[in-house]
Amino acid sequence: MSTELDTEVKTSIDGLQIDMYVTRLDRPWIETPFPIEGVKIKSKEDIELLRRYANYVFVDVDRGPSPENRFWILDAKKPLSIQGEEPAPIKPVFKETTNEYTKLKKCFYKISTSVEQELETAKAVSKELDSSIRRLYSDLEKGHQLDINLVKDGVEALVDSVTRNPSAFALLIQLQKTDEYAYNHSLGTSVWCAQFGRHLGLEKNDICELALGGMLLDVGKVKISDGLLCKKGEISPEEVIKVRQHVDHGLRILAQTRAISPRVMRMVATHHERADGKGYPEGLENDLIPIFGRIAGIVDSYDAMTSRKPHTDVVYSPFEAIDELYKCRGSCFQEELVEQFIQTLGIYPTGSLVEFENGAVGVVLEVNDLKRLFPTVMVLLDENKKPLNDFRKIDLSQQQGADYKIKSALPYGAYGIKMDELFL
Repeated sequence: MSTELDTEVKTSIDGLQIDMYVTRLDRPWIETPFPIEGVKIKSKEDIELLRRYANYVFVDVDRGPSPENRFWILDAKKPLSIQGEEPAPIKPVFKETTNEYTKLKKCFYKISTSVEQELETAKAVSKELDSSIRRLYSDLEKGHQLDINLVKDGVEALVDSVTRNPSAFALLIQLQKTDEYAYNHSLGTSVWCAQFGRHLGLEKNDICELALGGMLLDVGKVKISDGLLCKKGEISPEEVIKVRQHVDHGLRILAQTRAISPRVMRMVATHHERADGKGYPEGLENDLIPIFGRIAGIVDSYDAMTSRKPHTDVVYSPFEAIDELYKCRGSCFQEELVEQFIQTLGIYPTGSLVEFENGAVGVVLEVNDLKRLFPTVMVLLDENKKPLNDFRKIDLSQQQGADYKIKSALPYGAYGIKMDELFL
């Protein structure tokens, strides 16, 4: 089942191939010999006839092949080109006929490994992906084309791990937060995308594409100076404009890579659009933002809030970030998707520090799919805030957790707890 409906790509005539379905021209159908309902290309002669009447067309990728990215249209006059100093912005064309995320529901995934078992696998996959992401960024900074094969296998391994037990990678991401924002944000958004896709019941191939798109959301920032990206404090309006250009930069990088699907391109193009129309670069609203773009906006915001960033010392705890997203439901983000994302992570997401009513302190290890207020926790400090000699793992949904009820979430580093040292 397709997760986006009636999707169109704007392409030059050179991008047309046999079996493609053309839905619109750059002029009324009535001015041409073609039927007004569109035309399926059956021969090279059809392409040449279209060339006589149109400079560009719109192709329905749900009803036939998609044009190669290099033929996508930058503007109404010329096909995509990476030549020139100031090329026009890439504006992928699409439309979506439904706002019902529930139509995505298809698969159900059961937890098949323990969080402890899966954490070892997640560590190995994360280490490999971290190395691949660094090489990918390094190649791009040197002017090389994007080699998507560097991360493709790693993304599939990440998705396999998340489908077996989503808590392992979620915990690992929280523990591995460092000052290297670009690399950690790429991995973090990929993990949350995979976890969200699993919760929504997407097929594995769709989850892999969603996770790959999450990893590539900010790839265009390699074209922005480190001085601006790492600047401390507020940035000027002029600098904001430059930073926002990372979306177009990213699309240009992806457009040179044939292995990138139109769906991932649209995800990157729209991950800063907002439901109320106050996002960028196009100011799209609600259904005009494709479903993967809407998911990316939520995921990107969550990981950014819970990460250490160069321009600010403010870092939200997972609980605080969830609270901020909840406040933005129905305005910045689609309300149903925000609520589903919160269900994905739980009220107290994996990696959250929590204080119990008896005064003890612990960390959330695993979210209970059926009882999200009662996760599995590891108790670290006793009632007097003294470190325990042996940490105690408790499933709060079971009777064994009756003496431990979560009072509140705690900020990062509360009571001097350094979880990375404890777990890694």
